[in-house]
Amino acid sequence: MASDTIELDGKTFVPASQLIIPEWPCVLGDRPQPTLTVKDNDLFLVTDTLGNISGCLGDDMNASMGLFCCDTRFLSRLELQINQRSPVLLSSTADKGFALSVLCTNPSTDGGARLEGGDKLEPDTPADGKAETSLHPLRADTIGIAREIVLNGALFEELEVSNYSTTSIRFQLSLSFDADFVDLFVVRGYSRKHKGQLLCAVPNIQPAEAQTQEISLAYQGLDGAVMESRIHFLHRQPDYFQGYTAVWEMELESHETQKLGYRLHMLTNNRPASGVSSPVTLAQARAAELIEQQDWRQHVTQIRSDKNTFNRVVERAEQDVYLLRQSFGKGHVLSAGVPWFSTLFGRDSIIAASQTLMLDSAIARETLIILADYQGKKDDEWRDEQPGKILHELRMGEMARCQEIPHTPYYGTVDATPLWLMLYAEYFAWTADGETLELLWPNALAAMEWIDRNCKETGYLSYQRQSKRGLANQGWKDSGDCIVNSKGEMAQGAIALAEVQAYVYSAKVRLAELARMKKRLDLADRWLDEARDLKIRFNRDFWMQHQDFCALALDGDGNQVDSISSNPGHCLNLGIFLPEKAYSVAERLRAPDMFNGWGIRTLSSLSPAYNPMGYHVGSVWPHDNAIIAMGMRSLGLIDQSLELFQALFDMTQMQPYHRPPELFCGYDRTPDNAPVKYPVACSPQAWATGSIFQLLHMIVNLVPDAPGNCLRIIDPALPPTINRLSLHNLRVGPTLLDLEFERSGNTTACRVAKKRGNLRVVIEA
Repeated sequence: MASDTIELDGKTFVPASQLIIPEWPCVLGDRPQPTLTVKDNDLFLVTDTLGNISGCLGDDMNASMGLFCCDTRFLSRLELQINQRSPVLLSSTADKGFALSVLCTNPSTDGGARLEGGDKLEPDTPADGKAETSLHPLRADTIGIAREIVLNGALFEELEVSNYSTTSIRFQLSLSFDADFVDLFVVRGYSRKHKGQLLCAVPNIQPAEAQTQEISLAYQGLDGAVMESRIHFLHRQPDYFQGYTAVWEMELESHETQKLGYRLHMLTNNRPASGVSSPVTLAQARAAELIEQQDWRQHVTQIRSDKNTFNRVVERAEQDVYLLRQSFGKGHVLSAGVPWFSTLFGRDSIIAASQTLMLDSAIARETLIILADYQGKKDDEWRDEQPGKILHELRMGEMARCQEIPHTPYYGTVDATPLWLMLYAEYFAWTADGETLELLWPNALAAMEWIDRNCKETGYLSYQRQSKRGLANQGWKDSGDCIVNSKGEMAQGAIALAEVQAYVYSAKVRLAELARMKKRLDLADRWLDEARDLKIRFNRDFWMQHQDFCALALDGDGNQVDSISSNPGHCLNLGIFLPEKAYSVAERLRAPDMFNGWGIRTLSSLSPAYNPMGYHVGSVWPHDNAIIAMGMRSLGLIDQSLELFQALFDMTQMQPYHRPPELFCGYDRTPDNAPVKYPVACSPQAWATGSIFQLLHMIVNLVPDAPGNCLRIIDPALPPTINRLSLHNLRVGPTLLDLEFERSGNTTACRVAKKRGNLRVVIEA
């Protein structure tokens, strides 16, 4: 063998460029296809509705399709064909979240010879001695194929192939595989000057002579790491291979069914790429997923109402929270969303953990600890890292490993650090977990010191890109075109966002309470004084008198970025506004240029920069709206907050699987239209899913004080579409509660149905 061969697990790999690999034709589409998405921990799969991944991804029509692990695409083609034709879809679903199922049949094709009278036809034998099938007509809708794919540390697929004709048939069935091993950032559109090399396993590329049960696809990255997709066939073995296509010559008697299948393992340097141990069979994988999910559900709060449509939304949100849990070290964090952000995020993971405290406070604990482990320790301009700063995004693909992107991790976020402090205080209010409070106190001090250092020059927490491959905008609206003034012009210099100052204010007030409890009166007094001073300056510097509204931000020269946007809505629940200003902001957000009937837009439709299809300049985000609804509720604007609640639930009930999208377009709601889909929104997505629980928290209005052994329920208000709501297994501190709410006219009553612990429950009307 040549010197550039690689030996792995008894197989020899050579660069693909040295060999000619037989190809199997792919079936071309003419437009982007609807997709199915399944996820398990650090794996996710995006296919078309047939369960296929087209081998023709170069047209960018369906570039997001594939099997991904650790920011690498381990499968870029998975194509089922009948006589080299695409099957006809009957139905498909990814309802379980970790599995998809497809029912399909055959088109009328030129492939397949009908066996009349039980005679068996032998395949043609060409001069080279390799078996090939003569292709003859096959009637449409003769074959039924039930296809199931499950993720559980690996990819498992089983196909049940049935003959529904009255006579025996013969046809060719094939599964084509390929893997480009590209980095997810390349899939998202980033370009690379150089890349590694695809490898071929020898002799697997000549399987007619090799009695093998496996196909191996491999790639060696620029960092020397070798990634491999190893496909092991189960049940009936393929009759032969053509390149990376497995071919079965099927002969089925009338109403006979045969089962085919395989397991695909992903490896990096001959070790499992996924952090999840995989079973052997699909049945074991399915059972393991169901058992784990059921066990998790039994330990979280169960929320149900008297309306089935409402319950379907809540049940889907519960399932999606489970699906989005992703392992990092010994804990789980909610990854931000599939397909683009299936990794650890600072801001997204923190907000989602805060939203789901009522459901499962363990998510918040593990999020705090894992992010504290990555807390900034030095000044590193390439990664925008600074001591005490909480990360923005962690990536593990080849581009990160080769330092082509700074996400190892990348710290370019201005709000994750104050949000981490807010979650730290919120988690303690729900749990009274003194052990975690003590464990993370040094991290809290470091985070506050980072905030103070960065506020020193202007008095406000601002951002300005340092890394040449970093984000220009570093708040939650982090697209490049979103921080604009009323003329549609981009803001320049260091940007101080309105909501970020509210986060800082809230962090200082809440941490002052914890410091007082810890007998650190020096810190408590200082942080309260700083919070009071910030509130005075904020109401002076950010308030636009002519608009009676709060500016989006201050630019690098201290000038107001005077757009009407949703950002100030995040301030409503945090106490930084003077009361009259808070009410003015809440009312302005409900004006027609902001509220489109489904939710509040990110930017006023009167702005020159408004685009209903823009990511942050006119679209509607469920999490943005849930935060605003919480703010309205805190001001006593119950009817207004319930209006927003109902609009978001109406939108969600119209989505596939009753799952709220990351965002949707800002077009007005009319009696005849549905919410307009944003083309590349993540689904499921963490803080969109979390918004369901935040909205539920808003209507029942729970105020936990676990350290004080008390839960206050302040003026709960069910919307007109719900008569009864129950919370079972709600945990506040060590106490478990069952609460029941019932609406009568405009009044909602609450009773404690069961209590296991000595928590004091105070219901305030």
